[in-house]
Amino acid sequence: MELNQQIEQDKNDLVQSVQELVRIRSIQGEAQEGKPFGADVDEALNKALAMAEKMGFRTVNLDGYIGYAEYGEGEDYVGILGHLDVVPEGDGWLYPPYAAEIHDGKIYGRGTMDDKAPIIAALYGLKAIKDLQLPLKHKVRVIFGTNEESGCQEMEYYLAREKAPVSGFTPDAEYPIIYAEKGITFFDLVRKLEANHEGDVVIKTIKGGQRANMVPDYCEAQIVTKDSAKLIKTIEEFAGSTGYAVFAEPQDRGVVIKSKGVSAHGSLPHLGKNAIMQMMQLLEQLRLGDNDTTRFIAFLNKYVGMETDGKSFGVDLEDKESGKLSFNVGIISLEDNEVRLGLNLRYPVTFCLEDMMDLIYKRLEGTGIQVELNLHQQPLYFSVDHPLIKSLQKVYTEQTGMEATLLAIGGGTYAKEMPNIVAFGPIMPGEEDLDHQANEYIKIEHLVLNAKIYAHAIYELAK
Repeated sequence: MELNQQIEQDKNDLVQSVQELVRIRSIQGEAQEGKPFGADVDEALNKALAMAEKMGFRTVNLDGYIGYAEYGEGEDYVGILGHLDVVPEGDGWLYPPYAAEIHDGKIYGRGTMDDKAPIIAALYGLKAIKDLQLPLKHKVRVIFGTNEESGCQEMEYYLAREKAPVSGFTPDAEYPIIYAEKGITFFDLVRKLEANHEGDVVIKTIKGGQRANMVPDYCEAQIVTKDSAKLIKTIEEFAGSTGYAVFAEPQDRGVVIKSKGVSAHGSLPHLGKNAIMQMMQLLEQLRLGDNDTTRFIAFLNKYVGMETDGKSFGVDLEDKESGKLSFNVGIISLEDNEVRLGLNLRYPVTFCLEDMMDLIYKRLEGTGIQVELNLHQQPLYFSVDHPLIKSLQKVYTEQTGMEATLLAIGGGTYAKEMPNIVAFGPIMPGEEDLDHQANEYIKIEHLVLNAKIYAHAIYELAK
């Protein structure tokens, strides 16, 4: 337990280092010479490297994109990957988001949990190994990312210039260990609307959702009709029979229909209420005639509806490792003779992209609907018997006394950006996840515990 004793000795320095970093508002800004993600992110990177250099580590700054602190000898290395950039603070804070104030044993501020405090905890874990002069087989790098919140561009820059680690972890998720992350896709379904609208009711525009990876909580349709009162009555009857929060307001030459749902993360669409799909069900009840728009709406209602697992669409993939595919309709835009639907599908880890896309193309045959794939992240999956998983399980159980169960998630972590690593902490089981929320904090006792866990994990992987 020498490592734990060493970290206890460094506790005050660890807390102070976290506070110094949190006080930097390291949100991505305008690129400058040698500062690709802005001056504030660059300041945070230089601060972290200066801390590491003061501890006696060799440090490298890769042109402002990313940096690392290194200890030990050898060709191969164990990598600990965290990030110093943060999302905007938003409103609703009890304490200033960049003051790093301590209240009731908690450090408050943007980045205290995501991800400044955890990566500094790992740095102090490595410092304990260095101070005790424990022998290592592999060298170790604590890598400071700078663009995780805005696209992970720094990782491409790093891997083009440096070899990947042989093993490691990212302290940027939750405990115990995330061994499986579903494949993530963002794509649009696009349909040109060539057949003109005919009938008593005509859709002028539809707009809904903010991002494909969010369950939309609002959708709006502008409708042209000669009998607004009759249309509004139909909508009220639909709302009464379904319980959906849909209503209409009269406007010049028609009405505007509003659908309100409940937002949720795109990886957990079943936790929300989809305002777009509520709107689609309503629109099919109106006298819209026979045209490309109504055929698109009918297609969505038949093959998607309110489902979140892709069953009716024919893509209900599932495995025992990570569960069911998730299917989220996130954005819709209908205007200028085109409708565009933004989807976020996350498929189980034992399948590949082609397994899913072949089923999608089969469903779309003969519909005139085209697919535009915008982003794809392959699944991350480690066998339960993988040495990395076994090593981290051993450390977690020894340091916490709790069972090191394995987690499979629909979200994506930093581990997808770097080969041979998994997400490991820092959020303890049962604790609040305040990442990206107001009043983000880390308990000092958990900061210290993380440093101990990470010290033992680094030693276990590198000894």
